[in-house]
Amino acid sequence: MAKAKDPGRKIVAQNKKARHDYNILDEIECGMVLTGTEVKSLRAGRASLVDGFAEITGGEAWLHNVHIMEYAQGTWTNHAARRKRKLLLHKEEIRKLDSKLRESGFTLVPLSLYFKDGRAKLMLALAQGKKLHDKRQTLREKQDRRETDRALSAVRRRARA
Repeated sequence: MAKAKDPGRKIVAQNKKARHDYNILDEIECGMVLTGTEVKSLRAGRASLVDGFAEITGGEAWLHNVHIMEYAQGTWTNHAARRKRKLLLHKEEIRKLDSKLRESGFTLVPLSLYFKDGRAKLMLALAQGKKLHDKRQTLREKQDRRETDRALSAVRRRARA
């Protein structure tokens, strides 16, 4: 059996805004069908998940609007930057996701793109859109946590002195 090139996990791109805009209900790791120039561009860290989403059509999962820059040394074999890419999931996982997506308000959002043991992987999230007041509430809770952490660290510093 061949040994993996890079053991461990190397993150290429993350969608930080997704956790702000959506309630994440479930996370699924999946592979992707990529061309050679796409893999080389990903290894150089040239990708963006900002406008990305996934959908299930014809019993297959597809990734849309994920921007993988064209490979600089690529020739006429270079890939299109925003082409749709097939996701590699088990049939049962696709069926489960498809039944959830048929309910209103659910979507599939890419959270992060990374290499795991030398293979490109995508962390996909089943998510539900947040309303504006939910986003405000999340920000308020985050600020409150920060303030309590600051206060606790100040008390600890005074206790040591």
